[in-house]
Amino acid sequence: MNIHLTTRRDLLKRVALLPFAAAMSSLPSSLVSAALAPIQRVGGAHLRTSLNAYSFLELLNANAKDSSKGVDLFGICDFAAKQDFDAVDLTGYFFPGYPKPPSDAYLNRIKRHAYDLGLEISGTGVSNDFTAADKTVRTSGVEIIKDWIEVAARLGAPSVRVFADARDPFKKWQDASSNAKREDVEAWMAEALHGCAEHGEKFGVVVAVQNHGDFITSGTEHLQLLQRVGHDWCRALVDTGKYMTDDPYADIALMVPHAVNWQIKETLRSRMDSPRTDFRKLVKIIREGGYRGYVPIETLSMHRKDYEPFVEVAKVLAELRDAITESNPVDPKK
Repeated sequence: MNIHLTTRRDLLKRVALLPFAAAMSSLPSSLVSAALAPIQRVGGAHLRTSLNAYSFLELLNANAKDSSKGVDLFGICDFAAKQDFDAVDLTGYFFPGYPKPPSDAYLNRIKRHAYDLGLEISGTGVSNDFTAADKTVRTSGVEIIKDWIEVAARLGAPSVRVFADARDPFKKWQDASSNAKREDVEAWMAEALHGCAEHGEKFGVVVAVQNHGDFITSGTEHLQLLQRVGHDWCRALVDTGKYMTDDPYADIALMVPHAVNWQIKETLRSRMDSPRTDFRKLVKIIREGGYRGYVPIETLSMHRKDYEPFVEVAKVLAELRDAITESNPVDPKK
């Protein structure tokens, strides 16, 4: 290797790829040889905070039943602005009429409301099940995703979060797929996701597949599915709390080069008995991978009776901000 680097930017790009190269060494040779190319980024790492609306699941559901209770998406935007988030991630479930697309009037209202608050809309998300043996279920999921790709485009959101498997993340995916082999189910998914990605490309919206602790439990499985889809408009949403391995940080490092969105969680496995996320370590990994973009926070009740999302989100945001500030990245422009 030529040791005479021409610019600081060359050096930073090489350093950023080191965690990816190390993680790739653990993959099967057949996968490595045809590995999905990392997203090409320049300028060094740059992280922007976002608030995922799902953090307020219980309050949003209460508001959907009775508008005098809980909070709606407009209230979520207000809270995000007060906390000085850069953006909001507005989960599709909480729009009126979901899974059908909301009216243009509603989309215009929420888009303008976020704009007036100085907030960008970093993404949205839907529920789908591509492990279902019943093809009509998978086809329905594709249609929902395509509809919400168009919603995202109207909102100016760059990505739509989708699942491999929408059922309980702590149940085995085989329970829903008539004991089909994993490679068969993965083929179903790849076909469905490829069609979604083609639609996403037409509308300028990336399909972001989330690891949900169901069909995808590791970075290797996550990358293998994306590789099988084989479309640049189908990439990863990295959920830091849903890699169910001995070292989730290694899985996260593997996927940083393919990430277009995130869900930053309080704990590594989204359970109260799991280790709390080390935000300094996490931010270091994300920065070393050269990621540029949003890092949305998503907190969960995790069966806590005293869960208060307004308090928990603020707490996690403070931890994430401290880690971002303390990481002190080198400015590649200097």
